Formats: sequence, C-alpha cells, structure tokens
Amino acid sequence: MTDQQQDRVTFGIKTTPMRVAYEDVLRVWQEADALPEIADAWLWDHLMPIAGPRNGQILEGWTLLSALAAQTQRLRLGLLVTSNRIRRPAVLGKIATTVDVISRGRLIMGLGVGGTHQPPNAGGVTGENPAVAEYDAYGLTLVPPAEGIARLAETVTILKRMWTEEAFDFHGRYYTLKGNRNEPKPVQQPGPPLLIGGWGTRTLRLVAEHADIWNIPGPPHNTLDYIIQRSRVLDAHCAAIGRDRRTITRSVQYTVSYDDLAGDRRSVLDLIGAGLTHIVLSLRSPYPPQAAQRLVDEIITPVRAELDRQ
Repeated sequence: MTDQQQDRVTFGIKTTPMRVAYEDVLRVWQEADALPEIADAWLWDHLMPIAGPRNGQILEGWTLLSALAAQTQRLRLGLLVTSNRIRRPAVLGKIATTVDVISRGRLIMGLGVGGTHQPPNAGGVTGENPAVAEYDAYGLTLVPPAEGIARLAETVTILKRMWTEEAFDFHGRYYTLKGNRNEPKPVQQPGPPLLIGGWGTRTLRLVAEHADIWNIPGPPHNTLDYIIQRSRVLDAHCAAIGRDRRTITRSVQYTVSYDDLAGDRRSVLDLIGAGLTHIVLSLRSPYPPQAAQRLVDEIITPVRAELDRQ
C-alpha cells in the first residue's frame, strides 16, 4: 500500500446504545474525542433492542447525538444510519441542522431506507425482520422496498434544498412541502457530508447519484466476497452516470470481538485490502474500561504499522 493509500484510511468508533447507560456512552465518546487516531463516532437509530429481550433500554438516537455533540470537541459524528421511516424528511432536516450547529460543523448525515416488508438480506442470508416488532410498538409502518428507496430519494432532495435554499416548495410522490424555510443553515455548506448505508442494487444507485460516503456492515453480517461484489455494483452505477467512483468513500462497520483482537486486526486488514478506506469499529455493550484507547492500541496502531510494511 502506498503512503497516499495509507493516508486515506480512517477509523471511527460506534457505540451501539443497546442495554447501556448514557454515562457509559458519554465516557467512550469523550475518551475517543481525545484520541486523534479516531476520526469519528457513531450511534444507531433504533427504538427497541433488535436482538435478545425486548425490554432492554435504548436512548433515541438523534437526541443522544445532540447531547454528545455538545460534550465533544473534535470527532465527526452521526448515526449509522438514520432510518428514513421514523421522521418526516423536513423535520429530520431541521434536527440535523441543529446538530451541525451544536457540533460546530462536525455532522456526517447518515441515512438509510429504514424498515421495509422485505426481511434483511445480509450476504444472501435471509432471516426474521427485526423491524416488525419495533415498528408495531411505535406505530410506524413498513413499506415495500421500492417505495422505501423512492422515499429516501425524496428525503435526500429535501435535505439538500433545506440546507442551501432560503425558501422552497416540494411536490413529490410521497412528501409535499409548502414554503419551507430552514434557518439557521448548517455550519457546513452546502451541507453535511451525506453517507448512505445499504447494499441493495437500488440503494447503491442512490449512493452513486448523491452520497459522499457508502457504508455497509462487514463480517459477520456480510462476507468479504459479498462486500467486494456490492462495491463492483456501485462502480457500475458510477460508470453509468459518469461519476468518478473514487469520489465516494467506501465505509464498513466491523463489530469488535474483544476476546480475539488479533482476528479483528486480520479482518480489518482484509477489508482495507478490498478497498474499504473508512473502518468503523463497533463496540458491543457493556463497553470495557478504556475501550477507545484499547482500540487504538490493539487494532488501529498495529493495522497502520502493517500497512506501512506492505
């Protein structure tokens, strides 16, 4: 790997806030904020546990993100990823603007389709759709996949217009706005970087058309071969619309095992070798003491040293 390629690889941290207290999330974020090896920090967007007993505690993602934005100084931050089914697009645009202002321009706008009728498909493996119970409990509706993609496309357009235009109307198939005004504007102009998460072919078309960053869950959710295949689909979409594929950062979430950090290092190196240049190290609760420093010492620094040797 060349020095230029090495410089492009960045690392983030994700605190999956399922069955964990606010104080523990804050502890990890503030520790990571003091470590320059960690570029960004992430939450998720669920309202109930998606694994195990349903009675575990979870804090709402954007509210929690706003609190963490106010108590950190350096980290880029966002949700991996915001469900497009939970909030109306213009309300989401106002929330995101507020977080960008609070963070002084550190937000990355992570977006995904959200709950659909189709069960999750990870690397070709189907299973029970965890969104069903969550959406039923909160009065939310699942939609067909094609509708979910179309709604996400409208949301992207609305967000970009809210962040750059003084006032506008919007008449889409699913959403209508009359006289929208959004002040103040985000600190970042023309708006926060857009990350779209997912791996379906139609989602990847949206990535090619609109996103600065593409994110996909890594092993064990998706195999390395599947991620490579999906990356090639994204390349094909970029070619079809005349976009330079190198202008999209390839991002992956990797869940840290704690008890096999040597295996984690090998997996991260494999992902980088496959062209992923943004590695989000996801922590399962409970978070161990000095979790962020441990990631730097036992994964990030050794991985960078190995890249230097290649």
